[in-house]
Amino acid sequence: MKLFSWNVNGLRAALNKGFMDFFTSADGDCYCLQEIKLQAGQVDLDLEGYRQYWNYAEKKGYAGTAIFTKAEPMAANYGLGQEEHDREGRVITLEYEDFFLVNCYTPNSQRGLVRLEYRLEWERDFQNYLQDLDAKKPVVLCGDLNVAHREIDIKNPATNRKTAGFTDQEREKMTELLAKGFVDTFRHFYPDKEEAYTWWSNFYNARERNIGWRIDYFLVSQRLKSALKGAEILPQVLGSDHCPVSIELEI
Repeated sequence: MKLFSWNVNGLRAALNKGFMDFFTSADGDCYCLQEIKLQAGQVDLDLEGYRQYWNYAEKKGYAGTAIFTKAEPMAANYGLGQEEHDREGRVITLEYEDFFLVNCYTPNSQRGLVRLEYRLEWERDFQNYLQDLDAKKPVVLCGDLNVAHREIDIKNPATNRKTAGFTDQEREKMTELLAKGFVDTFRHFYPDKEEAYTWWSNFYNARERNIGWRIDYFLVSQRLKSALKGAEILPQVLGSDHCPVSIELEI
C-alpha cells in the first residue's frame, strides 16, 4: 500500500502546476492533501477509482484537507470533535479494518509566535485524540505537522530557535508524541540523513539552494513498524512550496 501526503498550498494553483501529472504517475493507493484553500464546489475532480473526502475551512481560501483513496473506509470523521479546533478543516480520519488513517494540517504558530499558545493547546488535544484512536487500533498519521523536530531537520537551526516551527515548545511536543508510541517513518529508515527537507521559503532561491525544513511527516504506531517497507521525500515534485512525502506499508 503506497500512501502520499502533500501540502499543496492551494489545490487550484497546484492543478495548474502539474498536480494531475504527479497524481497519475505516482499511482498511489491514497493521497492526503493539506492546505487545499478552497470551498465545496470550487473544484470538480474526476479521479476514477478513488473516493474523495474533503474537510473545508470556514474561512474562504484558507487551510483545509482532503483525502483521495482507492480503498473504501469503514467510516470517515472530520476534525477532533471540538468546536474550537474544527473551524479550519485541519483533520480527516478514515477508519479501516486494520488501522486509522489521520490526515492533519497542524496550525502554524505564525510570525512573532502570536499563535503559539493556541498551537500548544492544539497539540495537547490532538495528542489525546491520537491516543484514543491508538487504544482501539494502530494509527497512520500524515501531514504538514509544522515542526522541524531535530536540528538535522532544518538547514539553519541556530538562527531559527525562536521561529515558528522550531521553538523549543513545538519540538518538545513532537518528542512527547513519539514517546507515546509513534514512529517517525523517515527517520526509521534514514536516522542520520542530512539536507532532507520538505518545505522551502519562496525567498532567496531557497529551494534551488536547498535551504529548507522537514515539517511534513508520516508517523505510525509502534506496532506498525514491522509493516513499513519504505519512506520517501520527493523534492523533485514541484507545484507547491512543499514537496510530497510517502510511505509503503504491507498490511
